[in-house]
Amino acid sequence: MVEKVAICGCGGSGKSALARELGRRLDLPVTHLDMVYYDDEWNSLGQDEFAAIQRQLVTQGQWVLDGNYASTMPVRLAAADVVIFLDLHPLVCLWGILQRRWQHRGSDDLSRHLRGDLNWGFVKYILGYRKTMRSKVRALLDEHATGTVVTLTSRRAARRYVSTLSTERRRS
Repeated sequence: MVEKVAICGCGGSGKSALARELGRRLDLPVTHLDMVYYDDEWNSLGQDEFAAIQRQLVTQGQWVLDGNYASTMPVRLAAADVVIFLDLHPLVCLWGILQRRWQHRGSDDLSRHLRGDLNWGFVKYILGYRKTMRSKVRALLDEHATGTVVTLTSRRAARRYVSTLSTERRRS
C-alpha cells in the first residue's frame, strides 16, 4: 500500500495537480512545498529551517509532498514509498504554467506560489530543465530513493498511474 509519496519535476509539469489527485484518491494528506517555502509576501524560508520542516513532515505516517528543491530532496526521497518524477517536455510544462496562472489567477491559497513573475529567466529555466536539471534529479533519485521510482513522461501517463493506485488502494 502506498502511504508516502514524493513528487518532483519541472515547474508546470503538474506536480501540484497530481499531488491533490493522489491525496484525494488515496486519502493522504498533501503538502505543497512551495506553500511551506514561501510566505504570503513571497519571502522564502532559510534552508536550515526548510530542511527541518521537511524532516518533521516525513516522520508522519502518511503524506504526499510535491516540490523540487534539490538541496532538500534527499530528505523526501529516503522516506518515500513511491517517488514520482514528472519528466514532461518543456513546452508542455510552459503550457501548464500558463493554464494554471489563468485558471487560478492567484485567487486561492494553493495558487499563492504562482505570484512570482513569469519572466524570461524562469522561461529559460523551464526550457532548459531537461538539459540542466534532469541529470541532477536522476542522480539524486539513484542515490537517495529507497522506494519505488516512477518516471512519467506525459499527463496521460500520470492519469493512468493515478487510476492504477486508486484501484490498488480499494482492493487493500
